[in-house]
Amino acid sequence: MSDIYEVIKSRHSVRSYTNKKIEGKTKDELEKIIEECNKEGNLDIKLVLNEPEAINPNYGTFKNVKNYIVLCGKIDKDLEKKCGYYGEKIVLKAQELGLNTCWIGLTYDKNKIPFKIPAEERLIIVISVGYGENNGVSHKTKTLDKVSKTTENLPDWYKKGIEYALLAPTAINQQKFKFKLIGENEVKATTSFGFFAKVDLGIAKYHFELGAGKENFKWAE
Repeated sequence: MSDIYEVIKSRHSVRSYTNKKIEGKTKDELEKIIEECNKEGNLDIKLVLNEPEAINPNYGTFKNVKNYIVLCGKIDKDLEKKCGYYGEKIVLKAQELGLNTCWIGLTYDKNKIPFKIPAEERLIIVISVGYGENNGVSHKTKTLDKVSKTTENLPDWYKKGIEYALLAPTAINQQKFKFKLIGENEVKATTSFGFFAKVDLGIAKYHFELGAGKENFKWAE
């Protein structure tokens, strides 16, 4: 596996794609990680390939989007966070495979998606995926003191977790998430209200785990 920090640092939102198809081993690996996330998160994430209608150029300056990932699952209070968490796991795997991605909150046509969402499920968000015309650009991020309610006597694993979380993509770069160290090894993650803030929190929690190491802490409910 590639160095995950380098994968995270190199991944940026990409809205314009080439005509190169996702196929062979790359397609197999992408389908494999989606299957793993569905099983682990009890989700119903689907990969749609070679379908150019749902995300057209009139939606948010996207260009030539023919492949995308639909994140949905059974309705529950944690569904948005789970879609963010597992969606980002898929996004980073896609980056590792040489693909580019972009989280798409609203600018897609749900009626053009070529399958029906079951009544007991909810579609949360879509991720475009493919070979980008470029690799995107980085965005300014907040600092530790802006996203951590604990700022003194921090263990190295916690600081590394925050460092990784600050590299997490968020809607309109809002970074509404907050982390707090409780005792020696409990971490509480929260978010204020905002556009797709719960999805962003799930993404940030996945990044925090990658940086901090799951063996070093547990999440506080």
